[in-house]
Amino acid sequence: MGDLQRHAPVMLDEIVAAIAPRDGDVIVDGTFGWGGYTRGLLEAADCTVLGIDRDRSARDRADVLAAEFPGRFTFLPGRFGDMESLIAGVDTLQGVALDLGVSSMQLDDPERGFSFQKDGPLDMRMAGAQEADASAASDVVNGEEEAEIARIIWLYGEERNSRRIAKAIVAARKVEPITRTLQLAEIVARANGGVQPHKMHPATRTFQALRIHVNDELGQLEAGLRAAERLLAPEGRLAVVSFHSLEDRIVKTFLRERGGLAPDSSRHLPALPNRRSPSFRLISRGAIKPSDAEVDRNPRARSARLRAAIRTSNAAWPEDGRNAA
Repeated sequence: MGDLQRHAPVMLDEIVAAIAPRDGDVIVDGTFGWGGYTRGLLEAADCTVLGIDRDRSARDRADVLAAEFPGRFTFLPGRFGDMESLIAGVDTLQGVALDLGVSSMQLDDPERGFSFQKDGPLDMRMAGAQEADASAASDVVNGEEEAEIARIIWLYGEERNSRRIAKAIVAARKVEPITRTLQLAEIVARANGGVQPHKMHPATRTFQALRIHVNDELGQLEAGLRAAERLLAPEGRLAVVSFHSLEDRIVKTFLRERGGLAPDSSRHLPALPNRRSPSFRLISRGAIKPSDAEVDRNPRARSARLRAAIRTSNAAWPEDGRNAA
């Protein structure tokens, strides 16, 4: 329990305020991790929390909370994009909380292969080797064509030197397979002009891109948002913390569209024919940022952005998200 208490999840107070748990609520914590959000929600009200995590190493921490809050917490191994099937039997929810990206516990474990600062196997699968049907990062850099590697790095890392990096990776793997994190980090750093003092490590965007690709993180986010829309009861609440622009852009677009704030809508003009009724109303039009005090305590919080909304009684939008009925 000590580790659970010491780990401070980013924007915990803001998440609990956005979800506003009440006695009897059923809430999904879609990214259980260290259980910080789950604990905060369980302590705030006599509610039930269903914790989802694809990383099965979270099971031990989940067992601690299950013992501490008997009958009020259930751990569900899996991906939050699959929450509908994971919570089969639960018709509606009053809250869904998501904390996107890689967790500090995963970054700090060199055997997981997420960090370019520590040597370890180049894996990056959220569920580790247990996720046998998913390719590891080493499979991508050693097996994909140069153009595909460049596309992944550009699309998911927004790395302007993606082609140069992909070329360097392909050249290096002809000499020997790329299987270690520091091995890849050195290749990318050289292709990017080397490590510069007081600047972001040149491998940052490449590692981010590979992690997102390997775990289909953006696809899972889109699936999770749609599932939350279908599962949340009227007045149910969705709260999502993201850490980089790709994630935040997806959440922002989804909530603005579902909140009736798409670019083609205006309160000064009549409603368009066949326009879908908003399925959410936004708690705040803009992203909520962490306090200066939290950033001082936890520098990782600096890039965090929270977006939250409340489910209306209108029907969920169709799977393709199109506005026209």
